[in-house]
Amino acid sequence: MALSFREKKDCAYDAISLGEIMLRLDPGEGRIRTARQFKVWEGGGEYNVVRGLRRCFSLKTAVITAFAANEIGYLVEDFILQGGVDTSFIHWAKTDGIGRSCRNGLNFTERGFGVRGAKGCSDRANTAISKLKKEDIDLDRIFGELGVRLLHTGGIYAALSEQSGETMLAVMEAAKKHGTVISYDLNYRPSMWDAIGGVEKAQEVNREAAKFVDIMMGNEEDFTACLGLHVEGQKDLKHLDPKAYGKMQEELVKLYPNFKVVATSLRTVHSATVNDWSGICYAEGQVYEGMSFPKLEIFDRVGGGDSFASGLLYGLMEKGDPALAIQYAVCHGALAMTTPGDTTMARKEE
Repeated sequence: MALSFREKKDCAYDAISLGEIMLRLDPGEGRIRTARQFKVWEGGGEYNVVRGLRRCFSLKTAVITAFAANEIGYLVEDFILQGGVDTSFIHWAKTDGIGRSCRNGLNFTERGFGVRGAKGCSDRANTAISKLKKEDIDLDRIFGELGVRLLHTGGIYAALSEQSGETMLAVMEAAKKHGTVISYDLNYRPSMWDAIGGVEKAQEVNREAAKFVDIMMGNEEDFTACLGLHVEGQKDLKHLDPKAYGKMQEELVKLYPNFKVVATSLRTVHSATVNDWSGICYAEGQVYEGMSFPKLEIFDRVGGGDSFASGLLYGLMEKGDPALAIQYAVCHGALAMTTPGDTTMARKEE
């Protein structure tokens, strides 16, 4: 396979993520607007991937992130520790006590059921991670002295602020300098990009990031909004044609020849609790289709795409086989959506 990962013996970590980790408040079967109690979890688009690599696939992982140094930050850190992910590279930012200088992100999410779709309400402006600068991270120690086989980041972190996009590109450049493979999930969130320049800014930042990427992930909306590509003949999201997506992936690799693998999860929503689920990936001039789960029963869809990503990355890193990797991706995503919370509760044997 064209991907070339650093040797395990030369690296302290199999994978490190760069991105925001929020405290998720979950009202269970009810609604946010009528809740009297919440269950709390940790979650973040980039973090969920390396947590999955640690908990389901037993790889050594860590996070590069930042928290305000207060009780909420320490609570999220405790969740990360319970997941077995190394917290050595968390930047702890001093806070003024009421969140004017920096704060920690909150994410209220209800699961949805039947005709009622999942609904989220995030509270994440001016968070510590949105203000993180490259000077706050010892990049040469992490990627040079210690060694990292894979860096995973993405478009959610890039959209947090003007600063986060700059920091992300600096971290990607440092990782590439030391031979670390980079994976990236476009994860387009229009409400986040609107505040800092909309689709134009999303394309500017993501196209710059794409120059460093070896493994690119996203769905049709992601590739259109972030990179300006379209799936030929795709008129709606009710009938997804894997062959059309495969053709789009081939065109993408022509534009960005540094992409070694391009992967797409395929989801058709019948209701909040019934989805068709599959995925494809392009590697070495071939398109590989994952197994299909028609009318998969969903308990909590949040984090399904992140578990898809960790399954894919495990297959690529440890097996070197894109055909097998896409099967891990689809199966891990499917299992993750049968349990509550952003992060996987599956084991590799399952």
